[in-house]
Amino acid sequence: MKLPCAIYRGGTSKPIFFLADDLPKDANKRDQIVLEAFGTPDVRQIDGLGGADPLTSKVAYIGAPTVPDTDINYTFGYVGIANPVIDYAGNCGNTSAAVGPFALLRGLIKPVEPVTKVRIYNTNTKKVILAEFQVRDGEFVSEGDFRIDGVPGSGSKILLDFIGSGGAVTGKLLPTGKVREEVKFPTLGTLEVSMVDAANPFVFVRAKDLGLRGNENMDEFGNNEAALKKCEEIRSVVAEIMGIAKREEATAKSPGVPKIAVVAGPASYETPKGKVEASQVDVVARMTALQKLHKAYAVTGAVCLGTAAKIDGTIVNEIYRKVQPDNPPAVRIGHPTGRLQVEIEIGKQNGALELTKAALARTARLLMDGNVYVHHSCTTPPGKL
Repeated sequence: MKLPCAIYRGGTSKPIFFLADDLPKDANKRDQIVLEAFGTPDVRQIDGLGGADPLTSKVAYIGAPTVPDTDINYTFGYVGIANPVIDYAGNCGNTSAAVGPFALLRGLIKPVEPVTKVRIYNTNTKKVILAEFQVRDGEFVSEGDFRIDGVPGSGSKILLDFIGSGGAVTGKLLPTGKVREEVKFPTLGTLEVSMVDAANPFVFVRAKDLGLRGNENMDEFGNNEAALKKCEEIRSVVAEIMGIAKREEATAKSPGVPKIAVVAGPASYETPKGKVEASQVDVVARMTALQKLHKAYAVTGAVCLGTAAKIDGTIVNEIYRKVQPDNPPAVRIGHPTGRLQVEIEIGKQNGALELTKAALARTARLLMDGNVYVHHSCTTPPGKL
């Protein structure tokens, strides 16, 4: 059985895109086909298109809009690698960068030159993303001189604004109503954490509280099984606090959401492309994805961390205000392969904090447009599933 699909490099991720109408309407059948397309479950994903890495085991379904004042629907999924599960609890900002170009490729939106704007409804978070990308002769222009850390070469700038993304999953910018709190963990004891939900829900913890510096390189953190285990313990407990999954089921049933980031003050460190100086960042952060180190930093993670930096009293704000007491719009994040900058604005409505702007830039490129073949029992032709 063959299914049309396209593979994009969106930001620092490499998701596979499908038209929603090309997949079964039944969610279980759809997921089974997608898991087979990725080669899951298998740590190598050798019999599918998955790249055996959290950044390359992602899927997106794109379809016609179902919400007024939007142009397309977009559903994102973290596809398990060793475990046959697809986590739809949150969104991926890097994947979001390629949604507009794919919608244009499939004729779901009309090209407008030189810049096409598309209002994307993310079904995971029930939020709208405004994307702007360059178009020439009716097609997305991927070439350009804009560079993002974690990606070789350069490309055209894609602007993303995660409109009103506060409370994306839990419904609250501060899921527990507190900017920071002490939580008791099974083996780690009591730690002070901050929980924030902006674009995706995160728990932030100080690096020093886990015996880390915060500026570890990819090998130091990625191969530190003890640190990764601590992160997953914290993430699992917080998943239950946020009402996303029971603690003992979080790893299996919701491996991607909530997320966790280990944070520290500005510090110099080496990346595969060279040295990042402490003066170039406001905070250094290391996050996990599917229980592994994220080799760069998630776009939704940048939105959430940037938001936390702007909320008085959070652990991130404590770090950020020491560096930027004048509180400029941009928050500069140091991650394992470089830097990421996000512009955040927070206001108040009816006395409650409200995220009014969460903007940053990415690049994207079409890598493959064709068919994936799956040995699935369903033989209904695509488009009639």
